Amino acid sequence: MNVENWRTPAVILWCGALILAVSLGIRHTFGLFLQPMSLDNGWGREAFAFAIALQNLVWGLAQPFAGRLADRFGAGWAILVGTLLYVAGLLLMAQSASTFGLALSAGVLIGLGLSGTTFPVVFGAVSRAVPPEQRSLAMGIAMAVGSLGQFVLLPGSQWLIGAFGWAAALVVLGLLGIGMGPLSVALFERPSANPAVQARPLRAILTEAFTHRGFWLLSLGFFVCGFQVVFIATHIPAFLMDRGLSPLVGTTVLALIGLFNIFGSYLAGLGGGKFRKPMLLTGIYLTRAVVITVFILLPVTAWSAYAFGMVMGLLWLSTVPLTNGTVATVFGVGNMSMLGGIVFLFHQVGAFLGGWLGGYLYDATGSYRAVWIIAIGLSLAAALLNLPIREQAVHPVTATA
Repeated sequence: MNVENWRTPAVILWCGALILAVSLGIRHTFGLFLQPMSLDNGWGREAFAFAIALQNLVWGLAQPFAGRLADRFGAGWAILVGTLLYVAGLLLMAQSASTFGLALSAGVLIGLGLSGTTFPVVFGAVSRAVPPEQRSLAMGIAMAVGSLGQFVLLPGSQWLIGAFGWAAALVVLGLLGIGMGPLSVALFERPSANPAVQARPLRAILTEAFTHRGFWLLSLGFFVCGFQVVFIATHIPAFLMDRGLSPLVGTTVLALIGLFNIFGSYLAGLGGGKFRKPMLLTGIYLTRAVVITVFILLPVTAWSAYAFGMVMGLLWLSTVPLTNGTVATVFGVGNMSMLGGIVFLFHQVGAFLGGWLGGYLYDATGSYRAVWIIAIGLSLAAALLNLPIREQAVHPVTATA
């Protein structure tokens, strides 16, 4: 095979999808380490919770910069640097004996690593490699494979912790993370003469985006997604235990979310190639509002919790390919990683508030009811925010690239 031609769209897609599976899969396991690390080191749970909250903020703040690096020099460089930081964070986390060490490793280093190895960077490379009519489906496939990693690594990491301890489990996850390095070679992109896939001057890009109403509406809608996802992922086990259900029910619900997220992400990518993506986003947020409302109004049982996990799994990260696909359609793919990173920053601010506000209001009121109501109200707001967004390219060349 010609060395210049081996980076086909299919190779880029599947290598990017596997990177997402490893990166997001490892991140999905961090909740399993809260209890054993806190007990062994004599920490309160707030130490671990702060480190993970810091991780989300660092990830969000660094994402536009990682995206700019990917747009200018190729996604492969951003992924390679992100891999090194991610693996270093995991190995240092395995040695953490102080809250400062935990914040530095799990918070700062892994947060920076995630900014280089997750979907804003990967989706930018995939979008530049495939034809416009296939972008939404390609992103849906990549997100579905990434979701599969979350589903597989959750029980695998639980077994490692039980068999060898949390420190050894983190080392194994770090060794697994090294595999993202070789995969990144496929995403070392060659410069293109096509103006639709070239990164433009930073000031021009930001001016164009920040003066575009649709960009702000899309970002604010993604804020809601982050709030809901992290609130549910962080607090649903405790919410169910408050209702007298066993811890196994909460773990099963999270596993079901991961499993059904595979199908939801794929179907969203498939639908995004056939229907208006903002319209689909409106439907997803409206459905979330209905599902949450029904869940908290009906008696909470193990079976109602499992049903909630399955339906929410279908809606979980189905917003990701649709949101990033809209960015690509409106602003083109040449600067997609950075602009997608800015939109993702809003998601991470929402994520921080969803996780923190859930605990704060529970401590203040003794119930999660207020946060569930906020999540429903935000879902309705996000549905309205996405409704007027139009998928019209700012530059006509982006529509025919």
